[in-house]
Amino acid sequence: MSAAAGAALLAAVGHTPLLEIPFAAEAGGDVRLFAKLESVNPGGSIKDRPVARMLTRAVAAGRFAGGRRLLDSSSGNAGISYAMFGAALGVPVTLVVPGNASAERIDRMRAHGAELVLTDPLEGYDHALRTAHRLADEQPERYWLCDQYANADNWQAHFVGTGGEILAQFTERGLPPPDALVAGVGTGGTLTGIARRLRQTNPALFVAAAIPETFPGIEGLKPLGHPGDIVPAILDEALIDRRYPVSLDQAAAACRRLARAGIYAGPSSGAFLHVALQLAAGGRHRRIVTLFSDTGERYVSTGLWRDG
Repeated sequence: MSAAAGAALLAAVGHTPLLEIPFAAEAGGDVRLFAKLESVNPGGSIKDRPVARMLTRAVAAGRFAGGRRLLDSSSGNAGISYAMFGAALGVPVTLVVPGNASAERIDRMRAHGAELVLTDPLEGYDHALRTAHRLADEQPERYWLCDQYANADNWQAHFVGTGGEILAQFTERGLPPPDALVAGVGTGGTLTGIARRLRQTNPALFVAAAIPETFPGIEGLKPLGHPGDIVPAILDEALIDRRYPVSLDQAAAACRRLARAGIYAGPSSGAFLHVALQLAAGGRHRRIVTLFSDTGERYVSTGLWRDG
């Protein structure tokens, strides 16, 4: 791809729609629920935002001189973004991915030419991350480890981009800033960046973190709180007011409900909706915002839709 075409692809990231979700009306009162539709990014997920920032800054810093490969671990969506932008910018990419990532995501990464290292799914995301670190330590001349769990450009992409867009879109609707944010923790970048930006405008913002009830649980969401879990270095846990466990069945039911309303979103989006509706029913929050992080098309092979 030409440099101009690669730049155009990068320029297409962000500025996603803010949808109002009508389900919140069931709670009564004047509660309103909004979601950023991140599946319209060129790579199909919210991960385009941090990956575009991390990768372009790494290219500018000369990280790939001498043919070094970009290396990172991913549950799949960031991997697609790495593979897509890497192909566009001429950067070779190696990704360490848990073996239970959906076939659609694995196929997409390979379609862009990425080299995949599949790890034992029962060992979880942390094992994939440790494997990436081991490869980088063993072959520093071959790999540059981006490490989205520790790279500050990750959360800063959401501080500058996603969070700023939310505030602007609320203003455009004539609304005060959100009083509640529902997000999750994968790398911690999305929650940290958006919450920090929104709290600049509304220090009383309530931050709810959706977490998987069990492991293995919801693709894209990291379990926290168990001994031995790696807590992402960029996650600011002090921002979280409360953690809400969500089962895969609850996330899937919310996904199917969204699909009936015309929104085809993945399981993390379903988890966020499930928690957002709990907040709406609680009556304490009037302007709730969340993220629909990716598209449901990436999970057809997982059976997510078979009971719908």
